[in-house]
Amino acid sequence: MNIHHLELFYYVARHGGISEAVRNIPYGIQQPAVSGQVAQLEEFLGTTLFQRRPFALTPHGEKLYQFIEPFFSQLGDLAAELQGGVAHQVRIGASDIVLRDHLPELLRAARKKLPGLKFTMRDGFQPELEAWLLAREIDLAVTLVEKKSLPGIRSLPLIELPMVLLVPADSALKTAEELWGRDKITEPLICLAATEPMCKHFQAGLRRRKVDWFPAIEASSLEVIEAYVRNGFGVGLTVQLPGAPARPGFRALPLAGFDPVVIGALWRGQPTSAVSVLLAELEARARRLRGEGGPAAPPPK
Repeated sequence: MNIHHLELFYYVARHGGISEAVRNIPYGIQQPAVSGQVAQLEEFLGTTLFQRRPFALTPHGEKLYQFIEPFFSQLGDLAAELQGGVAHQVRIGASDIVLRDHLPELLRAARKKLPGLKFTMRDGFQPELEAWLLAREIDLAVTLVEKKSLPGIRSLPLIELPMVLLVPADSALKTAEELWGRDKITEPLICLAATEPMCKHFQAGLRRRKVDWFPAIEASSLEVIEAYVRNGFGVGLTVQLPGAPARPGFRALPLAGFDPVVIGALWRGQPTSAVSVLLAELEARARRLRGEGGPAAPPPK
């Protein structure tokens, strides 16, 4: 019996399907390869191990899974023991700005407490990050958060960021209020996807002012927003980052009376030791950005 085929079947059975298994196998392998090799296992055994749609183990599949599960599920712990320590692994999802500007320093600090820390990272925004958490494809997300998270997801608010409008330095606009006084706003609005909390907050603020101004360009990142504003395609919606240097060629127009957006951490259930350490480091970094001293509060249990 091919041991690799058994390993692939273990992941399929554990995660409830081939596509879900591919997302959780800790090495690169394509879905057709998994499907083909598990089919070879079934051919060798002369029996069907699971129904594809909807997924369900057959009695023979359940018997095989119960036999191999203790071995494959404990391999990671055994490897850590043989390596002389406990392996701490965490899968992190965040926006590109967080991954680029904040995670490197935070992970260096976390590794001082957990020398064996290993991590993977995925770039995404709040709706997809929540979906990845629910699907158990990541362990921790750092993103814009809303007051009420999805069921099953816990949150730790970290820092509030005021929203601003970004205009070129030579723009005739001096304040955002000039726009609200017009019969019609002709400048195109450049922002993130409409499902993002920042866009939702902005549109709620516009409704309170009885102003209609909808996105003309949906950008994939704040850097893309800046690029399109810089090239004269419209006015960008972004956030004022604490301590960020002035953007050359831009001016930021404050949005007085608009709710700020909140950057926070999201995770599921009881945090692992690695997630707990990262939550403490995130809180400590947020306190520094807010200009507060003193030790960070312990992360929620």
